[in-house]
Amino acid sequence: MDLTPSVLRQLLPELTKITCAAGDEIMRIYQSHLCRDCDVETKSDGTPVTEADKRADELIWQSLRALTPNIPIISEESVCDVPFEQRRDWSRYWLIDPLDGTKEFIEKSGEFSVNIALIDQHHPCLGLVYAPTTQDLYLGVKGVGAYKLTEAAEFVAENELSEESLFANVRSIKTCPVDTQMPVKVAVSRRHGALSQRYFAEFDKVHKIKMGSALKTCLVAEGKADVYPRFGPTSLWDTAASQCVLEAAGGAVLNAAGHSLEYVQTESLLNPFFIAVGDTDFSWPSFPEVF
Repeated sequence: MDLTPSVLRQLLPELTKITCAAGDEIMRIYQSHLCRDCDVETKSDGTPVTEADKRADELIWQSLRALTPNIPIISEESVCDVPFEQRRDWSRYWLIDPLDGTKEFIEKSGEFSVNIALIDQHHPCLGLVYAPTTQDLYLGVKGVGAYKLTEAAEFVAENELSEESLFANVRSIKTCPVDTQMPVKVAVSRRHGALSQRYFAEFDKVHKIKMGSALKTCLVAEGKADVYPRFGPTSLWDTAASQCVLEAAGGAVLNAAGHSLEYVQTESLLNPFFIAVGDTDFSWPSFPEVF
């Protein structure tokens, strides 16, 4: 199947339903007695996982298998079940983070998201990033554009979703050029470290916008932030969906060499350091590839 812009658009209504359904599952736990410290487990890599991660992962897996049975799936919560030898030659696959920002979920900040991306030839061609607490859904389609749907869960619940109805209700989003007369708007994690602080010092003035998960990149996509620097460990599923949104909006996610992040199968599935930028013509300061 050729993933033309038309084909990708046709997938969006069902993917919107899947993403919002996963968000609903997460919110049921977030607002219930199940969201407690005792329900948090620690994975082998030291990162936390909750019942919400697991339930959202299962829902998305089953739904994508039914929607596109011939496209394999990698997700954060089940990647250990797919050996590198099995996936090393995949050039097309779904890449999922069912709950990006688990620490934010645990700390009740509300700044977490559901991330679903379709990778083709080592690059995201379709991406959805959904914030369940605000019901903001960001969509990116290569060759089509980037969009935002507000009150997405309510929209899905109240409408017979189709390609026509979806695109009649989304708002197109675009990146903005850097205003050199104003402080640079930098989206940052609430846990950014010393390398990020040194990067901020490269600008005359900085306005920091604190946000969790892939939503930081989406802020750049809709022009609310100029740059999101990430100088710490991330995995491919953390960035793919939001990269597609940002690129479709006119921006880029760049490594230290100035190249777009690629999604090549490796054993670790780790990203290099990167910056997500809205203005690709601006002279962004250099940064290290790794520590």
